Amino acid sequence: MKSKGEDSSLSLYMEKLSTRSVQQDCERKQGVSDRQRRGQRRDTATSHDGDIESGEELGSLKPTDSKKHQKQQKKSKDSKETDSSAGCPQSPKKASTSGQEQDKMTKSKKKNLSKHPEEEKSKEGTFKSGADTQMSRPKSPHASSTNSPADKSKNRGGRGSKKQVFESYMTSEEVSHGLKRGELIQVQTQRPLVNTCSLFLCLQDDTRDIFLDGIVARNRALNGDIVVVQVLPREQWKVDYTVVRSDTDCEGASESDTQRENTVQKAQMKTARTPRPDVIMEDQCSDQDELIRKIINVWLVLQQQFVTCAKDILKNTQALDFKVITPLTLSFVCQVVYIVEKKHSRAATGFLKFLPDKPFAMFSPVDHRVPRINVQLADCPEDFCSRPGDYTNTLFICRITYWAADSNFAEGQLAKTLGQAGEIEPETEGILIEYDVDFSEFSDEVLGCLPKNLPWTIPPEEMRQRRDLRKECIFTIDPATARDLDDALSCKQLPDGNFEVGVHIADVSYFVEEGNALDAIASQRATSVYMVQKVIPMLPRLLCEELCSLNPLTDRLTFSVIWKITPEGKILSEWFGRSVIRSSVKLSYDHAQSMIEAPEKMFSAAELPPVDPEHPIDEIHQAVLNLHSIAKNLRSQRFSGGALRLDQLKLSFTLDKETMMPQGCYVYQYRDSNKLVEEFMLLANIATAHHIHRRFPELALLRRHPPPKAKMVDELQELCDQLGIDIDLSSAGALNKSLNTTLGDDEYSPARKEVLTHMCSRPMQMALYFCSGVLKQEQFFKHYALNVPLYTHFTSPIRRYADIIVHRLLASSLNCGPHLGLSTQQVQKQASHCNDKKTLSKRVQELSSELFFGVFVKDCGPLDSEAMVMGVLDQSFDVLVLKYGVQKRIYCKSITGLASFHHHKVGKKSELTLVWIPEDPEKPPVEQVISIFTLVEVQLKADSAPMKYSAVLKRPEENEL
Repeated sequence: MKSKGEDSSLSLYMEKLSTRSVQQDCERKQGVSDRQRRGQRRDTATSHDGDIESGEELGSLKPTDSKKHQKQQKKSKDSKETDSSAGCPQSPKKASTSGQEQDKMTKSKKKNLSKHPEEEKSKEGTFKSGADTQMSRPKSPHASSTNSPADKSKNRGGRGSKKQVFESYMTSEEVSHGLKRGELIQVQTQRPLVNTCSLFLCLQDDTRDIFLDGIVARNRALNGDIVVVQVLPREQWKVDYTVVRSDTDCEGASESDTQRENTVQKAQMKTARTPRPDVIMEDQCSDQDELIRKIINVWLVLQQQFVTCAKDILKNTQALDFKVITPLTLSFVCQVVYIVEKKHSRAATGFLKFLPDKPFAMFSPVDHRVPRINVQLADCPEDFCSRPGDYTNTLFICRITYWAADSNFAEGQLAKTLGQAGEIEPETEGILIEYDVDFSEFSDEVLGCLPKNLPWTIPPEEMRQRRDLRKECIFTIDPATARDLDDALSCKQLPDGNFEVGVHIADVSYFVEEGNALDAIASQRATSVYMVQKVIPMLPRLLCEELCSLNPLTDRLTFSVIWKITPEGKILSEWFGRSVIRSSVKLSYDHAQSMIEAPEKMFSAAELPPVDPEHPIDEIHQAVLNLHSIAKNLRSQRFSGGALRLDQLKLSFTLDKETMMPQGCYVYQYRDSNKLVEEFMLLANIATAHHIHRRFPELALLRRHPPPKAKMVDELQELCDQLGIDIDLSSAGALNKSLNTTLGDDEYSPARKEVLTHMCSRPMQMALYFCSGVLKQEQFFKHYALNVPLYTHFTSPIRRYADIIVHRLLASSLNCGPHLGLSTQQVQKQASHCNDKKTLSKRVQELSSELFFGVFVKDCGPLDSEAMVMGVLDQSFDVLVLKYGVQKRIYCKSITGLASFHHHKVGKKSELTLVWIPEDPEKPPVEQVISIFTLVEVQLKADSAPMKYSAVLKRPEENEL
């Protein structure tokens, strides 16, 4: 039951929306045209890989909104105590404030407010009220003609017009009150956006989407930023429902044209594409339960209003030629009103264009999610104005320094000239800078924290405090090119038939002392970044590759977990402790795989790397076989117990040792040797999670994996049902079983599984580090994919800072190290930072792979391959190129030899019929149906743009149809 206070709060908020709607209706009646209420049109942008991003009219900025914000600001200042005690929204006043009154209000506020949020230093973490001075909002042109120095600075870049494009940001006080009342929502973008204009956000309750409709609604926020959004009036909401014409024939029309055809203009509401949530709510603490409850109550009221709108739409569509209208889905239209933290680096790689008769040049980012940037000519190369053609193919890094509310474009400064586009090193450096990866050399202060006396040996007093395992048969299994060896394994059969199995992890926390300069830079970098041709290490190479790396035939400090375990994989006992090991041999995955595949073979010394003479090759071979046998049982138990693994294809390269250019590429094979190592690393991580949480329930750094988005799961289930795929999405275990049993057993079954795996990955959320003291309810600790209640990362401290914190907690729990010098909130802050850096690192790795594959296609292409359709849109479709494991989009209008194409959609199932011009004029046209799982032939060809390539659909043979 809702209290009277809550009813009052909701009714007042709905009154605000209704009042705003009336004001906008009055605007229209008074003859204010749509064109006058909109900003300038942003040009359609074409990305370098040929993807079209539709430009659209910029949304309107409503003067009534600007006035309302000013009145709210004044009211909140005058009646602060009343607001805080009542906790209810302020009733909106009529928009009758005179220009002079607004001018006075604006001037009085300027004395007390800080700079515009675009110039303010980014804040970290969840928004907290009262943490900072109020932030001023750029003044609406309707409020006053007086310009402050800050306002005058907006004229930089040669803009003659002062028409305001973006809504002014709310003040911190307004945001704080709005969040408390549930009127505003804080969200963070998580997935890379494709379209620069529009963006779906997904609420934490997973019942509805909210929608940022265009660049104006995004209000200068970039991908990854933590933002606060406000719901717009009812008539601006979007409805997502499947509308299918009886016939949709296309002969080269753009996708945006077809979208506009499918828009229900008479209903005065736009249809939206199938929502793909790109934003999730930031983690909420238990003390915010009341806020979440209020937010949900607001949505319930908004939903009731939506039903009325939906009925109107259905009435207005009856006269149109529509075949199917499926159940409606509500998407609340919102706009960004505040940027809490600028997660995006504000740096971009791109090209500089000379503009005659302008005091600035135009910087065009390669990433079209970033706006074009005006760069003052004084900041450009000296001869740029006289010889602009010399810089046509030069890559620059530009940083956004300011983005005024009255400009479509940001302002910025060139940070660096990278070199010629199309060369791997300049392109790689651009990726690193753009994604805020610190690849600078370590400072002298940091290097001063490393051991001075080299070669370093373990001090005798340290040896006495550790368990000596140097005589045990211990070895590493890693990729052949690995230098940072984090983990080692041991397996010794006991007289009773059981095994003593050990996982031994580099003791990085011994060398990285908490609080010093080395610890500071490691915590900031948070992860090593792996690219095709190199690694950007989290720690100095002296540690990564020597002192911490578990190199063979060398004494090394470790943290060990040792179990007594049965052959079936049942754990009988467990031991944690600091230790010293001496690895017997450095095995690659290929070496271990050879041993697994040839259990009876006697391997010679020439077939393996150098081996410690204390442990003969057959002893190591037998240990690998025993580990493999136990790992198979552990793996079987995991998946029987409900675990899920979504394998996706990974492209690997062979490089020229001198030039580091790609000589070949192949899809990486995940084999039994990989699975062996994975099982014992998982076992160690799970054991460590339980240990540190038991000892430090308020301080443990853990890793959770939330369940997939229920709404997207329901949509996927509907699609699979229509495709005739028998799949169970009710749990992780059920999904894993479905993926391994429902797709047949022919040569293309692996391809179908890969396509379905990709489809199932879309609803999945990212796994997250968190501090156990922040989330009070332990059901939220669960790892969905692993189906375990507690999980953490312990096994890779050389390349992950989260593991170093876990090692410190473990050492403290065993009384062999100091207590962790961080509070619960500090651990959570570091956990959030590790999440951000891990996401960026993954994206950099993907871009590096794309870069090298683009070079490979250019040097070795065109490349022919079979491909399988992964998804179908109205005028394009996505394919998985089977030979190389890459995904590409093919646009129908770019297919040579195509006469026309026809799109048909029922429910979630979408099909394209391609009509090919006959090679023999006397024969009828050839039709090819494209749907999910359709097998096609493609050719990968280099584009004119550097490092880019396209997939070209080949004409089908008649016997294939």
